[in-house]
Amino acid sequence: HHNIILICASAGPRLDNDKLYRYSYSAEVGLNRLTGSTRGNTGFRISSDVDISLIWRNPEIQDEQLLRLQISNVEVESVGKRSRKNNIFHGSSAESILGKVRLEALQRPFMVLWKMGKIRSLYAHKAEPSTIKNLKRGVASMLMMQLKSGKMSEADASGKCLVEYKATKDHVIRTKHLDTCKTQEMGFTTQSPVLGISGKSTSETVITLENGIIKSADVEETHIFIFNYLTYLISNRQSLMLKKIEVGPTEAAGKDVASVVKSLDDKLMSVGVMVEKVKTKCKGCPNLMDTWKVVRSQLEPGSLSKAEAPRSFLTLLHSLRKASKSEILTVLRNCSKTVLPQLVDAVTSAQTPSSLSAILEFLNFSKKEGLVLQERFLYACGFASHPTETTLQSLLDLSQGQIGSTEIKESIVIIMGALLRKLCLKGACELPTVLKVKEMLLAGPDSTQMESEVQMYLLALKNALLPEGVPILAKYAESEVGAFSTIAITALQRYDPQLIIPEVKKTLNRIYHQNKHIYEKNVRAAAADLIMSSNPSYMEVKNLLLSIGHLPHEMNKYMLSKVQDILRFEMPACKLVRQVMKDMVSHNYDRFSKTGSSSAFSGFMARTADVTCTYNLDILYSGSGVLRRSNMNIYGQGNNALLHGLQVTIEAQGLESLIAATPDEGEEDLESFAGMSALLFDVQLRPVTFFKGYSDLMSKMFSMSGDPISVVKGLILLTDHSQVIPLQSGLRASAEFQGGLAIDISGGMEFSLWYRESKTSVNNRGALVVIGNVTVDTDFVSAGVEVGFETEATLDFITTVQFSEYPFLVCMQMDKTTFPFRYLETVSKQEKLPSGQTFSSKRSRDQLVPGSEFPLHQENSNMCKKVFEQDNQWHSRHVTELFDP
Repeated sequence: HHNIILICASAGPRLDNDKLYRYSYSAEVGLNRLTGSTRGNTGFRISSDVDISLIWRNPEIQDEQLLRLQISNVEVESVGKRSRKNNIFHGSSAESILGKVRLEALQRPFMVLWKMGKIRSLYAHKAEPSTIKNLKRGVASMLMMQLKSGKMSEADASGKCLVEYKATKDHVIRTKHLDTCKTQEMGFTTQSPVLGISGKSTSETVITLENGIIKSADVEETHIFIFNYLTYLISNRQSLMLKKIEVGPTEAAGKDVASVVKSLDDKLMSVGVMVEKVKTKCKGCPNLMDTWKVVRSQLEPGSLSKAEAPRSFLTLLHSLRKASKSEILTVLRNCSKTVLPQLVDAVTSAQTPSSLSAILEFLNFSKKEGLVLQERFLYACGFASHPTETTLQSLLDLSQGQIGSTEIKESIVIIMGALLRKLCLKGACELPTVLKVKEMLLAGPDSTQMESEVQMYLLALKNALLPEGVPILAKYAESEVGAFSTIAITALQRYDPQLIIPEVKKTLNRIYHQNKHIYEKNVRAAAADLIMSSNPSYMEVKNLLLSIGHLPHEMNKYMLSKVQDILRFEMPACKLVRQVMKDMVSHNYDRFSKTGSSSAFSGFMARTADVTCTYNLDILYSGSGVLRRSNMNIYGQGNNALLHGLQVTIEAQGLESLIAATPDEGEEDLESFAGMSALLFDVQLRPVTFFKGYSDLMSKMFSMSGDPISVVKGLILLTDHSQVIPLQSGLRASAEFQGGLAIDISGGMEFSLWYRESKTSVNNRGALVVIGNVTVDTDFVSAGVEVGFETEATLDFITTVQFSEYPFLVCMQMDKTTFPFRYLETVSKQEKLPSGQTFSSKRSRDQLVPGSEFPLHQENSNMCKKVFEQDNQWHSRHVTELFDP
């Protein structure tokens, strides 16, 4: 009779009638950097008494019980140890913090249907504020238990999750697998593991019983978020402790739960056990136009290499995500010409239905005039962190409509490839629009006779990386049109080596060894690179090494340099290369002592615990000393994934007639051409042409303008993570991480017949700002921690060639000397009450890393000394002939 909870083998816990059990209860949430100490936590604790009594038991199923719960003696305080001056809760009562209406609602009794230790229903007044109903759900969740060990799926305040119980006589441990939880909250995250957020969540409740009574229940729940340097911890602790047992209310009569609940209080309704969404109204928050007026000056083109630009971009982004279509259109229509491209970046990056609809209405693709804005919109779509089927459908509609510019038509199709890949990565490969676009891209190259259109489809396939695209790309790799071959082979280089099947390898070997046709050097070099990076066989490596010495002059040197780079940088093929080199026929002095200026080199740019950043530079010259291909790549590796951060390729051909030199084999009839192609954050962009054809070349050579051509310029949302975490206490935490990058990549090619010298440059300017914040925001108290870091950097890659004699002198410089790498980290913490009282703390550290040159091979350093000794007048010359539109 005195046991409140009876334990029998088949039964669940049961409460006895005519008793009232008074418990003390507390729920606290703490937010902090992940430092290992709770010192410096920001957050709050809600504590109270909770009275629990049995109101009704199902006469037919003894384990089905209706419990009445009532919260009283509520207190709200800070979890941080603060001095009285810094403690905003000091001297505040629960009523002054919660407000009279909310406190009354919180202390109003509510009912729980408890069956076999599980909460089946929760009854409360529907009109009560959502935050109050959520807190009641948090209290009720403390009663979730079972007396047998086992696993099952069950719902409590934090969602429907897989739960594991370990039960002994007076002890139950309830472990919730939070990664399995289904909640009513929707979020999104960046698809790239390198740029995304990783984390870990745990939840454990320890219940002790005494004579079958719940004596205590303690919850420890933690959520950890990690993004590069930023680490956060959200902790949720709850405690329920039995204080005393008193005489309680008598049991009500009735046949079923519904009629009993109605007879006790006809306003009580079943409201669900899981935390419900809370609409928080932002009092005094600036609207979009107010935000725009504050940030627009920082988004001028001249500020794009400063950290203010991406910081303002992220501020604007938050505002755009809350704005309506008409508000967005108003800002777009009242924007100055210079800032408009940056505004288009931000509106597109917002990725809301309103922002997409507004930008599509604002841009007119049937006119040629808005080319810059149209391309900026398309690139921002390509870099989208969480694209939707609607975005892809919009681009498909545009591609089938009237387009004023062929460049834009090409960009639309190329970017559709990038969106296709991102949608497939998030498991949306079978959506109707995705299937339609997939079919269109796979059929594309064979559907047209126009060279530019074939290139467009091949570039789109390079972005899409569809497994079905491999045979199509292999077919075009063998094409006699050099541009098709180059795109197809570089596209295949982006695939997982497992997809480069023996058939494709045969094709690549035929190209390299010229079994069917004579190929251009850059095509053969690309084929060799792909063979070496796709799990080559012993014979493939041996045949590549045996070919050195029988290739055009500069290609011998390139291949030799490539082999040395594989060994020095310990690439996957290095063991096999060493094995083959033991074979003296392929490794003889003559073969490995080739002179020339072409080279291949890889190195580390940065290494941290989380991310490794590497670069490689490959340069191939023609026998006459004119650049044939320069290729610069930067890769990021982290979270067991690879991100192709940057690829800038400059190609030139058919320039031998300018310097009265003889073209190499297979390149006698090539049209004069120079151009540049960029791939940024796994997205291939539309290539840019410096000149095409002899007359175009001559007119540009004498145009005298020294400005490099912009390849890509703008603001990119690199990291984008938004998540609401319903905690078991009924409180809701939200985590937001955004990383904004302002980037300006340009390239140029200068050519002086007088000094028999050429110079190519790739200039990268960038500023990155990452801001992460975790908040718990109820409508009566809020707490938050925000951490941010920002960096500014410049990376220039310059190649100078003097071809007055052979072997010609080549000096490559890859430096970040223009201005130092700046790293600023800030941490701000805040607690706020409805009265407006706020506690906030902020600290920051600023670090300057001086500029430096990245090391290239020793041979290059020796050549640079010679170039600068012979030619100190390059920078002081007033007249240079340029390739520049």
